[in-house]
Amino acid sequence: MKPVSAWGRLSHDLHDVQVLTDRTAVVPVMQAHQPGLAFGNGRSYGDVCLNPNGVLWHTSGLNKLIAFDEATGRLVCEAGVLLRDIQRLFVPRGWMLPVTPGTQLITVGGAIANDVHGKNHHAVGSFGDHVVGLSLARTSGEVLSLDWTRTPALMAATVGGLGLTGVIVTAELQLRRVGSPWLRTETLPYQGLAAFFELADASEHDWEHTVSWIDCLSGPRVRGIFMRANHMSSQAAAAMPSLQAALVAQQRKTQGKPLRMPFVPPVSLVNGLSLKPFNMAYYQLQKFKAGVDVAHYEPFFHPLDNLQHWNRMYGPHGFYQYQSVVPRAVGQDAVQAMLDAIAATGEGSFLAVLKTFGNRESKGLLSFAQPGVTLALDFPNRGPRTLALFARLDAIVREAQGRLYMAKDARMPRDLFEAGYPRWSEFATHRDAGISSAMSRRLMEF
Repeated sequence: MKPVSAWGRLSHDLHDVQVLTDRTAVVPVMQAHQPGLAFGNGRSYGDVCLNPNGVLWHTSGLNKLIAFDEATGRLVCEAGVLLRDIQRLFVPRGWMLPVTPGTQLITVGGAIANDVHGKNHHAVGSFGDHVVGLSLARTSGEVLSLDWTRTPALMAATVGGLGLTGVIVTAELQLRRVGSPWLRTETLPYQGLAAFFELADASEHDWEHTVSWIDCLSGPRVRGIFMRANHMSSQAAAAMPSLQAALVAQQRKTQGKPLRMPFVPPVSLVNGLSLKPFNMAYYQLQKFKAGVDVAHYEPFFHPLDNLQHWNRMYGPHGFYQYQSVVPRAVGQDAVQAMLDAIAATGEGSFLAVLKTFGNRESKGLLSFAQPGVTLALDFPNRGPRTLALFARLDAIVREAQGRLYMAKDARMPRDLFEAGYPRWSEFATHRDAGISSAMSRRLMEF
């Protein structure tokens, strides 16, 4: 037994960790050590990846690439492969994952189980839209081959299924062609939520990647930084000789010793003294850099990956992330109400992200992304004070008929889960009875 934490570091419960190293021997380990739960790289924030005082089947040893078709971009790999490793191998060869979230330090299995989304949902959907098929090990002893044609129901339960239908052993992914690792970007400061929605609407047709940072402490007339980007073709990149030197510098940076948060401070570094100066400084810096530029995909898509263990900055009690999505028709009012509730408590976040999702439904029965607007904020864990704020935010999301992101959640009430995920009872018919998690017991009672 060893202590295991999720990325939010809210708990350090003991687990019986069984490391999977051979994809042909997953079932015997599952049957000998259950009930259990698949655990990838531990980048989920709350309790979706935890099974306190129970078994975790750690997929870190299932990290092999199996096959790649250079003509079609189809990749078959084991579930423990990190998205980062796929990107760094295949981007120089002209292929890229169509969808990556804010960190590329997650496993393929985790990306499928949480049906993660990126900055381009309006253009290409979520990760599950690009999963062709997968193999799924069950505690019954079966290893099932799934795809959207032959087994659509179990496929829909597994994509976004929080690891509760079995252990994903291998996956077949459809990569996309890219001409270079470079993005043409534009940074636009704005004030007011109406201005954000105008920028988001105006950008959807011509820009693939869109996202906004907001200063949640800036009052009723919210200020923010809207960022949008498109992939550059090989011809456009070749026409800029300076990019070759920049690429070499980026490669040296990724191969060198990374920056890291070396220790857990005795108190959260995110507090009333640091938040306002940080948010003001960040806004002014980004405002100074406003305009058109060129960026490598890694710092644009995954800025926090450059700082290892950044989650330690929130101190010994850890932190929560609260991420919701609400329908577009009530999006501006709901987001403003959430920001007002946050301001009234004196709480705040400097990792505050606002983004619109496209008008497309996700394939998974429990997938998070849906048409609307999503707001994500990090909060230091201050106990009852923080939970009281979340209760107020829950009421706003509930009234707006929205939902919370389970990959980030650690305390959602069951009624909000059931209202936000109306197909959960259908999902329950596909679960593996030998699999359980702290989240499934909290929200689904199994």
